[in-house]
Amino acid sequence: MRRLFLISVPYVWLLALFLVPFLIVLKIALSDTALAIPPYIPTLDLSDGWEGIKAFFAELDFENFVFLTEDSLYWKSYLSSLQIAAISTLLTLLVGYPVAYGMAMAPDEWRPTLMMLVILPFWTSFLIRVYSWMGILSQEGFLNQFLLWTGLISEPLMILNTKTAVYIGIVYTYLPFMILPIYAALEKLDGSLLEAAEDLGCSRLKAFWLVTIPLSKSGIIAGSFLVFIPALGEFVIPSLLGGSGTLMIGKVLWEEFFSNRDWPVASAVAVVLLLLLIIPIILFQRNEQKEREKDQ
Repeated sequence: MRRLFLISVPYVWLLALFLVPFLIVLKIALSDTALAIPPYIPTLDLSDGWEGIKAFFAELDFENFVFLTEDSLYWKSYLSSLQIAAISTLLTLLVGYPVAYGMAMAPDEWRPTLMMLVILPFWTSFLIRVYSWMGILSQEGFLNQFLLWTGLISEPLMILNTKTAVYIGIVYTYLPFMILPIYAALEKLDGSLLEAAEDLGCSRLKAFWLVTIPLSKSGIIAGSFLVFIPALGEFVIPSLLGGSGTLMIGKVLWEEFFSNRDWPVASAVAVVLLLLLIIPIILFQRNEQKEREKDQ
């Protein structure tokens, strides 16, 4: 009985916090827009019992999903979000791997301090950290003032309200999610393997490429998924740092819900976004399962 209870807890949690909300959003996505509160007419009415369910399937249509394919705004938003999330993940990896490698190679007494410095930004509100980048990247901000003072530029750079600012914000925000899994993988690395590779004629760079990178692959994959998945649906960073010219699906979703009050279309956008996110989530879970099997 106890074993059954322990197994059922995560499934009940998943049912309550994922499946039920998803079905509610899907129900709204299959509804019709209306000038009402809430602003839609549900096509599924469970109060009518079995007759209501039969009527729902008899009149079932996917007009809101079809509308997403007809309006270029939505599919361009999905493609733009995929592009920004992929490039941001790559940039985060390029920045995060050397940091994680440096932490793993540092003396043991320094590692807790370095770990604390990596997670220290989480002690501050996410919104405050993004707002701080607005002050840094603006034309009158610290970065432009510093570059003008050093003489590297003659006039302020336009960084805020561009995709560059979005990339900076995402890399900064999600960098710890990349560093920590890679550090966990590198920390377990056996140094004698590198020594053996060098004894066999490999240079340090070649040994790093042939030994260190493959053995840290699990951390790279885990970190990449942990950055890519939330970055794909990011809303706050493109809204505050990207301005009106940055097209991301999270921003479009917000505007449909709260500005246009078109809940059925917004719900359809959310359902498609969730289906896109399920693919990397499943791949991430499979990778984690393989790693657990290797450890056993």
